[in-house]
Amino acid sequence: MQLMRPANLPTAAADIFAGAALAGFLSAPFLESNIFYLVLSSVCLYAGGVVLNDVFDYNLDKIERPERPIPKNLIPLKSAAIFGSALLLIGILLAFFVSNLSGILALALSCAIVVYDAYSKKNDFLGPLNMGLCRGLNLILGMSIFGALNSWWYAIIPLVYIFAITLISRGEVHGNNKNHIIWAGALYAMVILAVVSIVMTKTDNIFQTVPFLALFAFLVFKPLINAFKLNSPKNIKKAVVSGVLAIIALDACLAVGFSVWWFGLLILLLLPLSILLSKIFSVT
Repeated sequence: MQLMRPANLPTAAADIFAGAALAGFLSAPFLESNIFYLVLSSVCLYAGGVVLNDVFDYNLDKIERPERPIPKNLIPLKSAAIFGSALLLIGILLAFFVSNLSGILALALSCAIVVYDAYSKKNDFLGPLNMGLCRGLNLILGMSIFGALNSWWYAIIPLVYIFAITLISRGEVHGNNKNHIIWAGALYAMVILAVVSIVMTKTDNIFQTVPFLALFAFLVFKPLINAFKLNSPKNIKKAVVSGVLAIIALDACLAVGFSVWWFGLLILLLLPLSILLSKIFSVT
């Protein structure tokens, strides 16, 4: 459970619900099994990704994070590698139950996850970009619920958002990342403006979306400002954790913009679950 970061897993499910809303899920009955498979697929892919992240970070974690399960010798490295790989394979298989398109997207997402874990995260630009690509593909996976894709470019929103969070996380161990925090704040503002622009252009739901956007802005900017004022590893970690969990609020904004207000509230119910799990398990 520690390896899978349970507090993060509801955020993966939220992406699927948001993607399905963007695709018009509520207007088509009898697709409950499809969204069930896609949610399970996304959760397995996310869990497999973070497990393998710890596998690839084994040598570094022995120095910087010896409290993690693998360097602490609670779980053998080989067992963790098998477990993470199995989760990715299960996630891909579940997506193919929905459609070939969903399966191919899950396969592409798995490849992006492994590339991040093994290589790109070491690069200051490619790492955040790759992580953002993973989250964007996860949203698109939800949009594939009908076996087709429309407006896939909406995925640029989570891509930019996760790029910002990954920038912040660069100072989580040592601190001293005010420049990254400034950039992240600018990217957060761009994400909010993008959601407003898309909703106003494509739908008539801007007024019901605004309260959700206000909640999202509060969740991400309050800890970010604190991390800028006191640029300590502790405050930076809080900003990262808040940013990760606030993905649920961002997904709710997208869902409300393209469906109905109560569907956004249902997605927001995943937030207290994530917060509760974050008190028990590490988010980062």
